[in-house]
Amino acid sequence: MKLIIAVVNNDNSRNLLDQLGRNGFSATVTSSAGGFLHVSNATIFCGVDDEELADALRIIRENCTSRIQYVTPLPPVMEPGEMHIPIPVEKHVGGATIFVVDVEHFEKV
Repeated sequence: MKLIIAVVNNDNSRNLLDQLGRNGFSATVTSSAGGFLHVSNATIFCGVDDEELADALRIIRENCTSRIQYVTPLPPVMEPGEMHIPIPVEKHVGGATIFVVDVEHFEKV
């Protein structure tokens, strides 16, 4: 048995959970945040049998596509009289960071 831990963008989490459920996978989701933009993410935990791992990973890849977003970073701390002209920067968002962990023991009570 394997435990999939997938950190996904909040925008993708609802569709991903729906597709996992439609394909017979149970999942638990928690809110998380981090990274350069401090955007909110969803961390999804999904236990699967070894032979189902490829199907679960395929569903995650299909529902968590990466895209480019332009963001304006916060202005730096400046001295009085200095001027800051914010320039949007390109940032890749979406996609998924996936960890697969072996499970020694699983019990559902």
